[in-house]
Amino acid sequence: MLSDRLLFIDAEAMVLDKPAGLGVTTGRDGRLSVENHLDSLRYGFQRQPSTVHRLDRDTSGCLLLARNPKAHRRFSAAFEAGEVKKLYLAVVEGVPDGEAGTVDMALGKTSTRDAGWRIVPDPKGKAARTHWQLLAVNEGRALIAFRPETGRTHQIRVHAASGLGCPIVGDPVYGRGGPAMLLHARALSVPRANKEPIVAKSPLPESFVAAGFGDEGIDADA
Repeated sequence: MLSDRLLFIDAEAMVLDKPAGLGVTTGRDGRLSVENHLDSLRYGFQRQPSTVHRLDRDTSGCLLLARNPKAHRRFSAAFEAGEVKKLYLAVVEGVPDGEAGTVDMALGKTSTRDAGWRIVPDPKGKAARTHWQLLAVNEGRALIAFRPETGRTHQIRVHAASGLGCPIVGDPVYGRGGPAMLLHARALSVPRANKEPIVAKSPLPESFVAAGFGDEGIDADA
């Protein structure tokens, strides 16, 4: 139950710790999504909450929901204005050069009949910037903190694979695939004009621990 995965709640917002494998919206395949659970997340309100942004189905971690339409508009505007601080953690194949940096790589969408659609580096595409920091190395893999400055579809996944040359472990599109994609929305901070900011942090899932990267010693914050 998603009601057991609450990281933050007040009168206008909540942050869920979304598990990997659960989509945010219901797709054509009819698989369960966060949308199917909204009725159980009213917490005494007559109105269901609504999701403010999206995470890929295979990405776990912090997902912001608004509890009323006015709050939804404000939070959406904060995302659009780049005011929301987001921290992602990912385990990547290989170890990137250097300790930290920024991937500034425009992205576009391509589609083929055989492979379907995917996001690719495209100088004529939409601007996309991701700041990264090396946190740990274990058996030829690295734990990376990603702080996206923009919010393009699959931005971190493509910037890891094509910008750093280190695809995310388990990525079925831009990497070698596998049982789990190790990309986690670790922390979220949303400013509010007359209130304390919304701040939430999600613990690393078991898939990261199984790969040799646990919470101990990780001090990156949003």
